[in-house]
Amino acid sequence: MSDVALWDTLSVDYDRFVNWDDRLAREMPFLDGFLSQRGAHRVLDVACGTGHHAIALAKRGYEVLGVDVSEGMIAKARANAQAAGGAASFQRAGFNELLHVVTEPYDAALCLGNSLPSLLTEGELRSALADIGEVLVSGGSLIIQNLNYDRVWPRRQRFMPLETHRDGDEEWLFFRFVDFHQETLTFNMVVLHGRDGKWNYRAEATDLRPIFTDDLRRLLQEAGFSSMEFAGDYDHNPYDKQESSDLIVVARRET
Repeated sequence: MSDVALWDTLSVDYDRFVNWDDRLAREMPFLDGFLSQRGAHRVLDVACGTGHHAIALAKRGYEVLGVDVSEGMIAKARANAQAAGGAASFQRAGFNELLHVVTEPYDAALCLGNSLPSLLTEGELRSALADIGEVLVSGGSLIIQNLNYDRVWPRRQRFMPLETHRDGDEEWLFFRFVDFHQETLTFNMVVLHGRDGKWNYRAEATDLRPIFTDDLRRLLQEAGFSSMEFAGDYDHNPYDKQESSDLIVVARRET
């Protein structure tokens, strides 16, 4: 199964294993605070998934376009926007297609949810960062959220917390674990679905390439970004290579 097909498949259950109320309550003060401080109005959400960040920002008055490589994710994002009465727009586009679909510059771009590690070579990552820079206004901002691979990679922690979801008489269990290889890792998810005492399951997997802090800093500089700020979480705690769970980077496109 290709990665695009994988995310199309996962789009059906994606919102079941993410508690979006809790996540947005934790993340939106950081995002909205930063964007408003920078005077951003037009925001591009790259690898937007099912669209919840874009929808939340649109409700706060931003003009938002969300793009994602998965048609399934985009369809779900549009349905979520309609259900929420949000004004965000969505369009299918992968990292390497931004310049084909984004025709006007944006004040800021987001790339959240550990999305950049889906790019499996440094060349792909370099091109993606350069293209994001191209669709920003001079002085525009980029916010990235990845896992902190400077912590994850040496610890080799394979298993992630079990996530569950219940809807009436149906129940879902999401079992996630990681296989570490020499230069990449494989993210695995086993989805168990139970109803009336009967269970079925499916297993999905996708490869990721860890992005370390020093490499990301270097590639952002090469792509024309400067004034980089690093945080370890959405509460503005300082980034610590050995201890922070996340790596959040805020960078400005050079004028």
